[in-house]
Amino acid sequence: MAGLARVIWDDALVSYDFGPGHPLAPVRVELTMALSRELGVLDRVDLAGCAPATDDELALVHKRDYIEAVKRVSADGRPDPSAGLGTTDNPAFPGVHEASALIAGASLAAARAVFEGTAEHAVNVAGGLHHAMAGMASGFCVYNDPAIAIAWLLSQGVSKVAYVDVDVHHGDGVQALFYDDPRVLTISLHESPRTLFPGTGWPEETGAEGTAVNVALPAGCGDEGWLRAFHAVVPPLLREFQPEFLVTQHGCDSHALDPLAHLMLSVDGQRTAYAALHGLAHETAGGRWVVTGGGGYELVQVVPRAWTHLIAEASGHPLDPGTRTPQAWQEFVRERTGETAPLTMTDGRVPEFRDLSGGYDPADPIDRAVMATRNAVFPLHGLDPMP
Repeated sequence: MAGLARVIWDDALVSYDFGPGHPLAPVRVELTMALSRELGVLDRVDLAGCAPATDDELALVHKRDYIEAVKRVSADGRPDPSAGLGTTDNPAFPGVHEASALIAGASLAAARAVFEGTAEHAVNVAGGLHHAMAGMASGFCVYNDPAIAIAWLLSQGVSKVAYVDVDVHHGDGVQALFYDDPRVLTISLHESPRTLFPGTGWPEETGAEGTAVNVALPAGCGDEGWLRAFHAVVPPLLREFQPEFLVTQHGCDSHALDPLAHLMLSVDGQRTAYAALHGLAHETAGGRWVVTGGGGYELVQVVPRAWTHLIAEASGHPLDPGTRTPQAWQEFVRERTGETAPLTMTDGRVPEFRDLSGGYDPADPIDRAVMATRNAVFPLHGLDPMP
């Protein structure tokens, strides 16, 4: 029924597996779903399956010859450098097309549920593969499932979609695929391209009519600075744009423990961002909210807790951060990974931030990043860049 959150899940989603030692290990999603189940979070949602995206659905954003190249790699596991498959980031493996198409199909199922009104919010934690380009795999991503979901919504007659990406890496693939389309507002908050892959996401990348928005945050930015930047940019733009749907990507690799990046957020800061986006979905998009996962490479301590909070937030029943993780889940973590699981759903932080309306400090690198973005795009939306 409308109002109920839907979580898209199929056990085969863990087949998106680049092999031993690769940072994007599918156990992170397996542990997330197990923790959500043990905490009763999945009891408060509609759990639904999905079908793989068809070639026509993939072709909403991907080139046909690229899809055929992925299929050839999928059949025999042989690398194809022209498709970006067979690199350290994107190893070739048999079944890569089927695994990737299923993730895309899960995000399509989420978009369809919200579009048809069978759910108000829908979540695909296995998705969020935001680096894939029209004709090239990139950054652990083969098919760009959030972009496919957005393109499908547009194909159904939706006039405006907003995409907010809080992954530590720039959402370059989604931005590139809609860079010249004023119907899609893409907002990405990420670590500065000076210090992190993919080296894009500068404030000056503004797209069609200012609909590409980039907040490039300095290495070392923590909860307070990140939330200050978020609230200085995202709410005013969403309120002005008034999308019909909000699509969000929730890579949790902005956490201080993540091994691939250099921001310093806590699970508590990330949980606070999820609540803010939930509120903005209702305020600006009629509650129509399509949610994906994304990056996140601290497989035990961070990803399962962060995304369990995300599912709980989407369900309308957020978890008390002081909740203890269930003993059964702790034992499952030890069996699957050999690691000791976190004992609670919090890092013990109480995220607070100063709103930019109180003035900005030109000597503060976070404030400089925020003002660079506001100066680049706010006037294009009829907004005053000055706080």
